[in-house]
Amino acid sequence: MEKERTIEDLLRAASLRVTRPRVAVLSAVSNHSHADADAIIGAVRTELGSVSKQAVYDVLAALVEADLVRRIEPSGSPARFETRVGDNHHHVVCRSCGDIADVDCALGAAPCLHASDSHGFSIDEAEVIYWGTCPDCTAKRLLNEQDLNTTRSEK
Repeated sequence: MEKERTIEDLLRAASLRVTRPRVAVLSAVSNHSHADADAIIGAVRTELGSVSKQAVYDVLAALVEADLVRRIEPSGSPARFETRVGDNHHHVVCRSCGDIADVDCALGAAPCLHASDSHGFSIDEAEVIYWGTCPDCTAKRLLNEQDLNTTRSEK
């Protein structure tokens, strides 16, 4: 049975020094998948107390560079961070609330989609973002429509 790797082990394996800010940031990203930098800063400050925004941004950049964290940038949204790295998964984003969920590749191994013309590029990854409405926002919209229809019929 393989021992689960700790955050400290992951940092060491990536040749990064183990520091309190790095541990706190990687822990925050791990516990709050798809969080933006502000949410990560809030979680780190809750754990460590005082830490500068720049320190968290610097740690995030180092973790992305070390392939411990993936940065995604849905259109119209701040960058988001996740610890699911090393696979070629995609994302679905709610147009109403901005919630993000992982979507596994539909067609197998990376890049899992093939461009009709590579223009000479050696393509190794396809990044797809699906857009739609999450179940909670869909339910709220349907309730609002029902309320509106009920109000109209009472008049």
